[in-house]
Amino acid sequence: MAPYVIEDNQGSRLKLRLTPRASKEGIDGTHGEAVKIKVKAPPVEGRANEALLNFLAEILDIGRGRLEIVSGQTSRSKTIRILGLSPDEVLDRLGIG
Repeated sequence: MAPYVIEDNQGSRLKLRLTPRASKEGIDGTHGEAVKIKVKAPPVEGRANEALLNFLAEILDIGRGRLEIVSGQTSRSKTIRILGLSPDEVLDRLGIG
């Protein structure tokens, strides 16, 4: 199993490294034990976090309400809880499985 997706009692947890103010949004490989994700939004007033959650909801094909930042609200390193998806499903939908 990949070190950046772990099983959670409600689904999965994804460890990621966020790059705000990027020229385009997308998954940019891995960074140690985290998935690198780029968003266009600046890290001001939670806009980068919102852009991140919206991007993940779209790429994982789930509702935005099934995602929660459990650690790293003000950090580039974050852990996201994904409700209702197994680690294998998350890896498959992210295209890094």
